[in-house]
Amino acid sequence: MADLSARALQALLSVRLGDAPLSDVLQRYTDIARDNLPGADEVSVTLVRGDRPFTAAYSGQLALDADELQYERGYGPCIDAGLSGVLLRVDDMRAETRWPDYAAKVVPRGVLSSLSVPLPMQTDVVGALNCYAREAHAFSERVHGVALELAGHVGVAVANAVTYSEATQLAAELQTAMLSRATIEQAKGIIMAQNRCDADTAFDVLRRASMGRNVKL
Repeated sequence: MADLSARALQALLSVRLGDAPLSDVLQRYTDIARDNLPGADEVSVTLVRGDRPFTAAYSGQLALDADELQYERGYGPCIDAGLSGVLLRVDDMRAETRWPDYAAKVVPRGVLSSLSVPLPMQTDVVGALNCYAREAHAFSERVHGVALELAGHVGVAVANAVTYSEATQLAAELQTAMLSRATIEQAKGIIMAQNRCDADTAFDVLRRASMGRNVKL
């Protein structure tokens, strides 16, 4: 199995868990995963509390769309991986038989393969690190070790928040993330209309602007 590169490990170790909001920490881990997991075009983190799944962080529109198509149905690889604790890989969505109706919807969005890795934590919040690719057979068994290690860091961050924060505080942080996402979607719509570009390009414009101004997206 492949191992994390020294650059990836340095990036992971630079993330501070103590003071930053959980949403910021998860976004950082999501970006690191996207940049360092072979085959991944976009990455997200799904959290499930009770019966409610939620995308807590995502690197691009492709990942968010793939997640939310599963939430509409109440099942899919990212939800099932989090609930079962089993790593789930889809090599070719066009031939997928476990979630055929989901696969039929996500292929037109551009997702041909995925890897969902459960977060190693035993709390009232479970979840998965989700990796999506525009090519089939993007995730071989060789990269499972990298994905599991990345998911381990995400799991520690979530478990830390659950352990050291009141449930209401965690819920408030996730609600803030949802409200921020709604604002981001509005901004993306404006950029798409003004520049006649797609959702992914609009999201990249926002991210570059946030980094240039040194403010949170």
